[in-house]
Amino acid sequence: MTGTGEARADGMAEGVAVSTPPAHGIPFAEAVRVWARVAALSFGGPAGQIAVMHKLLVEEKRWVGEARFLHALNYCMLLPGPEAQQLAIYIGWLLHKTRGGLVAGTLFVLPGFLAIMALSIVYAVFGQVGLVQALFFGLKAAVLAIVLEAVVRIGRRALKNRVMVGLAAAAFVAIFFLGVPFPLIVLAAGLIGYLGGRAGHPDFLVGGGHGPAAGRAVADAGTALGEELPAHARPPLSWSLEVAGACLLLWLGPVLLILLTLGHDHVFGQIALFFSKMAVVSFGGAYAVLAYVAQAAVESYGWLRPGEMLDGLGMAETTPGPLIMVTQFVGFMGAFREPGGLPPLLAGVLGGVLTTWVTFVPCFLWIFAGAPFVETLRGNRALSAALATITAAVVGVILNLAVWFALHVLFAEVHEVRALGLTLPVPVPASIDPASLTLTMAALLAVFRFKVGMLPVLAACSAAGILYRLVTIGL
Repeated sequence: MTGTGEARADGMAEGVAVSTPPAHGIPFAEAVRVWARVAALSFGGPAGQIAVMHKLLVEEKRWVGEARFLHALNYCMLLPGPEAQQLAIYIGWLLHKTRGGLVAGTLFVLPGFLAIMALSIVYAVFGQVGLVQALFFGLKAAVLAIVLEAVVRIGRRALKNRVMVGLAAAAFVAIFFLGVPFPLIVLAAGLIGYLGGRAGHPDFLVGGGHGPAAGRAVADAGTALGEELPAHARPPLSWSLEVAGACLLLWLGPVLLILLTLGHDHVFGQIALFFSKMAVVSFGGAYAVLAYVAQAAVESYGWLRPGEMLDGLGMAETTPGPLIMVTQFVGFMGAFREPGGLPPLLAGVLGGVLTTWVTFVPCFLWIFAGAPFVETLRGNRALSAALATITAAVVGVILNLAVWFALHVLFAEVHEVRALGLTLPVPVPASIDPASLTLTMAALLAVFRFKVGMLPVLAACSAAGILYRLVTIGL
């Protein structure tokens, strides 16, 4: 995918030579190191992961500006699959073309892939993850603090007036209380913003990349990438078709090969087909599709036993990478329990690899095929208004995730109460975990009051959690 099509994109009518280094001057090796840092710190689901990228790429490195970052984020929010990984691919592509996107997207999932694979093996062999839970007990408190900080940080950037605040609040109510599907919230917000932008209403014209940045936001003009559109971001249609074809072949080629050789009823055929379909419909991030995946894995395929999905989610929540990595655990256990003629552990590893492949390869397709067109529309007032409005709505959705995560970190029992058409997750007060509450309060104090960095907070909370479990349980 980095051959003739990319060279053609570089050597277009702009007269840019193929061998010309990037105009922004960011060495590719340095970018690889930064993407590795992003991957290592990508805890806390999409909110925490987006916050990590914002802090490193916008605030510290100043490689991209606020408006460009949000423009890319808005597009990724519209796509199926993990939006944080897609954002990494998008920015990596902006900085260093196709190879930049490939490196950024691959590194983003690599630590989580390795961690989930190791934990899945432990789970399958020993049948429980008590030691693992002890290792990551304190980490959950730090993750919660990071997610809440991300809500505040992104909210400050996106909610620039009362209209945007109201839209964020409406999105939170819709998804938290009414259970409105995430895609409907995005479509409604986008339509409202588009109409408001077309009408020229000033409250909606907050997403453009050429106006002055609000507060301490980093303006595009003061960044390495600047305001201009890179030459490779204006490829001909033929390049987009070539790269889309290559991604489709990499994604669906193995699926078709497995189906033709092993059949639909083989566990690998089931995994390849099911998770390929999930990759197309998984709008709204991991939480939006967890119920769908859990029901299919337990009731339709028998890959998991009741309750095991929560064990897998616990692994995904406390390891770096997208939460959708929980699907790797599902694929591993499905193949482990139906190994065919293979050793169970080998079958499980292959099942986990296959699940990860068909889940994440489509993300590269969505970005490489669509990002050039989205970049050329950055100056479109109505589209910018629509994307800015979607960002406001997404703040409400991220707050919903933060509340959901907080309830399940701090309380052992959470019941759903239905009344007047509303569904309320209500925690059982007696089930509160004092240790989790104490660690969470300490993490919040460190993050918000003393501005302690993310890595020290993660390390301190993890160490405190291990010490607590050693003292109380004697592991």
